[in-house]
Amino acid sequence: MVIFQDDNARNWALIYAVCRDVTLPTGPLFRVAGFPLSLPCQVFAYEGSRTQDFEWFLYRDNAGGMQMGVVSTRDPGLSYAPFSSRVRNGEVRVERDSGDKVRLVIQRLRAEDQGKYECYTPSTDSKYLGNYSASVTKRSLTGQPVPEGAELTLTCLASIQSEQLTHLSITFGKRDGEDASGDGTKGEVREIISIDKLLGVIPGQLYKTRYDDGEITLEKRNGEGGQGVYVMKMMAVQPEDSGSYFCEASQWIRDPDRSWQKIAQRTLDIGNLTVQQLAKSLSVTSSPQGNVTLQIGSPLILTCEVLGLPSEVSSGLQVQWMKRGSISSDTLGNGVEVEVARMRPDGIVSWGDDLSRASGGSMEKVAERKYSLKLFSARPLDSGVYRCVVSVYASRNYLNPSMPAMLTQRSEDVTVNLKTKDVFVSAVAELPRGPLLKPGSTISLICNTTIKTTGPTQAQVQWFRWPLPKLVTKAHVDPLDPPGEKDPTLIAALMYSGIVNIYVNNSEISVDRLSADSYRLRVHMASIEDQGLYVCHSEAWGQDPHGGWYNTGSKAQSNAVTVYLYSRATDLLLIPLVVGVSSALFVGIVIIAAVTCCFMKRLARQRTQK
Repeated sequence: MVIFQDDNARNWALIYAVCRDVTLPTGPLFRVAGFPLSLPCQVFAYEGSRTQDFEWFLYRDNAGGMQMGVVSTRDPGLSYAPFSSRVRNGEVRVERDSGDKVRLVIQRLRAEDQGKYECYTPSTDSKYLGNYSASVTKRSLTGQPVPEGAELTLTCLASIQSEQLTHLSITFGKRDGEDASGDGTKGEVREIISIDKLLGVIPGQLYKTRYDDGEITLEKRNGEGGQGVYVMKMMAVQPEDSGSYFCEASQWIRDPDRSWQKIAQRTLDIGNLTVQQLAKSLSVTSSPQGNVTLQIGSPLILTCEVLGLPSEVSSGLQVQWMKRGSISSDTLGNGVEVEVARMRPDGIVSWGDDLSRASGGSMEKVAERKYSLKLFSARPLDSGVYRCVVSVYASRNYLNPSMPAMLTQRSEDVTVNLKTKDVFVSAVAELPRGPLLKPGSTISLICNTTIKTTGPTQAQVQWFRWPLPKLVTKAHVDPLDPPGEKDPTLIAALMYSGIVNIYVNNSEISVDRLSADSYRLRVHMASIEDQGLYVCHSEAWGQDPHGGWYNTGSKAQSNAVTVYLYSRATDLLLIPLVVGVSSALFVGIVIIAAVTCCFMKRLARQRTQK
């Protein structure tokens, strides 16, 4: 409220006027010489145009309260000599956010710029006090290519000298695609990892997964003279890590409104990093090379060696031996590739589908980056095409099965042939003559198998059953090929070692050997479910010079024997009895119906005559 006196009327009057309210940030504000200042000013509760003018003044601490014009939106001549040239070149200017809100911008603060600033409409005060600095030193990269998978360590030293309480943040980053022409053009900037102003470690968005997996770390150590030593480690660099690295230190202060402001920043280049891809240097060889021919029972030894892996690479290696094809294949080397054995980076060995090899072979690390596969007694099924597969994992990735390998390389093929004996196998199944089979009878099936070869052999016999075809109505039908509509049921087996395995439990089953080449399957107390087409499979097993038994791969399948169960005598007597009773009842009903019908017609005619 403002009081005015009207001398002509000689009366006192009260006139209410709008009070202009100008706001500035609450001071004091601390900034660093050499860095920009942006000071907002806004006016409220004003009259007139929506576009207001602003004038800025400075009261230096050592000028005894003398006012200095800085810049004005309406008077170009307001600026005093220390500011006039800076206003002309745009280093000191007023930037308008709206009609009633502006910012005083000083692009590069000087020591003489500190003092009390006034935004006139009228003004409120804002102070700039202090002269602080931050120093940063760096450790440069050597410039030599670093192999993929090697460890990278970068160090940044930073300290603060300030009379005020400030915090320091450190960021390690890199620039991609820097202009090779040297004109200073910088590529895309990627933040790798930071320690923020609140001392929290924050990974860059593209590096979070590697940070979570422990592949990237950042820690602070105490250096000489109170300096902070910040160390960033990459456990295994990747090709995409190539680029120009830098360390950025920022100084932060907390204003009276409790907001954090960046008051200083230094960014210094560390150097360029070039990551050499392992695929260009690493190779995998296997020995012996080409074709290998062995006698059955001889040891098979294959060696895998990893070459071209730099000594700086501390990554783990996983070595696998793969094989495709076997003596049972139509063409050696065809078929699906299967794993024989593997050694993980932690030294654990596991075997593929043929677990029996775990006791008949070994996989070892015989020298640095050299591995061997040994099969103590080679079998015909061990023939095929082998190759060694090496996967390179980052130093810790192999402990996490979900992490992919950095690189996978394969050796040349090694073809292994086993000198096998000529083996001929035949099998014939028959159902001995006897009484008709009925439910509750014992089904007895004979499998005669013949093996022609040299040396000790044993037959391994298996019995299978298919369901009866729908058109089969009598026994002793012997189709040459069992029906393929459904998979057969494995009933029982007599192993080459003499052990009997029974695979069904709904009937009493027994298997025995009648003679050197005759085997019998018996189904006791047979039920309707035991009907079907029966065949036997015979496989030839040979004995190697060390006394071990192996599958020769030769086998034969017998003809199919039909097993049909007839009805029992009591069932056959029941059928005419049921038929006779049914017929008598039908005839009686017909006679009674006929008599009743005739009697009713005659009675009706008699009533009509009366």
